[in-house]
Amino acid sequence: MAAWYDNTIFYHIYPIGLLGAERVNEGGPVQHRLRKLNDWIGHMKELSVGAVYIGPLFESAAHGYDTTDYRTVDRRLGDNEDFRQFTAACHEAGIRVVVDGVFNHTGRGFFAFQDIKKNRENSRYRNWYKGINFGWNSAYNDGFSYESWRGAQDLVNLNFWNREVKDYLFDVVRFWIREFDIDGIRLDCADVLDFDFQKELRWVTSQEKQDFWLMGEVIHGDYARWANPEMLHSVTNYELNKGLWSGHNDHNYFEIAHTIRRQFDENGGIYRGRVLYSFADNHDVSRVVNQLREKRHLKPLYTLLYTLPGDPSVYYGSEWGIEGEKRCGDNALRPAVDLEAITRDPPCPGLEEFLVRLGQIRTEQEAIGLGRYRELLLTNRQYAFARILDQTAVITAVNNDENPAQVWIRLPFEADEITDLMTGEKITPQSGQLNVTLDACGCGLYRIG
Repeated sequence: MAAWYDNTIFYHIYPIGLLGAERVNEGGPVQHRLRKLNDWIGHMKELSVGAVYIGPLFESAAHGYDTTDYRTVDRRLGDNEDFRQFTAACHEAGIRVVVDGVFNHTGRGFFAFQDIKKNRENSRYRNWYKGINFGWNSAYNDGFSYESWRGAQDLVNLNFWNREVKDYLFDVVRFWIREFDIDGIRLDCADVLDFDFQKELRWVTSQEKQDFWLMGEVIHGDYARWANPEMLHSVTNYELNKGLWSGHNDHNYFEIAHTIRRQFDENGGIYRGRVLYSFADNHDVSRVVNQLREKRHLKPLYTLLYTLPGDPSVYYGSEWGIEGEKRCGDNALRPAVDLEAITRDPPCPGLEEFLVRLGQIRTEQEAIGLGRYRELLLTNRQYAFARILDQTAVITAVNNDENPAQVWIRLPFEADEITDLMTGEKITPQSGQLNVTLDACGCGLYRIG
């Protein structure tokens, strides 16, 4: 039996942004903004969401990735009880909860770093961080230097050669599982995070919760180095992410098909047996509507996201087509969203309803999430493939051309009848092929067996 994380739809929330929290934590009174998220649970259910990835949540100084307290929910969002109630409400609705694990580095306000500032060489935490050098200085004029994530000196790299550091973080993970009953962790900066730590974390979490899910943020490299039976269950599929929008912009479905053939083809894909985390956009990249030259391509793009191998994730707001370009910072990617207002007046009318239908189809058709992948048709402007499970299959067909296209798609096995999953129409195959006309910038989903 497949685990829940092998076939589910994720919803991604950056809470500091969605809830309109202050971008700098001034240490004021707790603001109970998390309570507003209860209104979003029904929306997620309409989208057939099976898990929400929400974070960062730890108390921090600014953007959330500069942690100051690992055991406290950021006061700009609420308190621990607010999050406990949100998790319970999600579970009651059948939605799992995954949080951000920001473990590669801390903020400068974290107690261990503050102790080093105060006690210098005499601090018992002087070995908690990488590269502490009391003979140099930092950009903050601390009187000592240290290693930081990509040179951002507000993010101080922890030293995973220190057993105390790992044990402290494992206790933090146990705390979040036991206190809030979370179902998974997305590891921030997993591509630079210590491998032995990730291996031990897999063991620690499996002891706490057998079906606990670990996913890593990995941008480049061989994803199998992280996603394997010893370490993480999944990683972010940035390779596919780029192809989803550029393959449409360039009228080049070969780019997407080559990626999937390399990754998941039934006869030689290098990531067969792994379920990667797929996304059209997230809190670190421009919104997909800004990446596309032709907004009509949103429907075939999301159809591919939902039906290609991997667990699809929808970043909050993108189901309505909200915009946001990554330029000098990330704030434009992480806006406040009023659920009632955007539902009433969405930037891209009809897109939310389309994703609702895609979610229903994916949930109803187990072959989409669990079936093996087989390419059936490929040109620059049309692409079709099947997800095959036992004696059933779902065929996806997409068209990036600005004109309708008639396509003949060979069937993966013999069938007497085909069902159009979008319309319910029955189609009779012709000489072992499916003959359909795809709308301009259109798509279709068809079941056989």
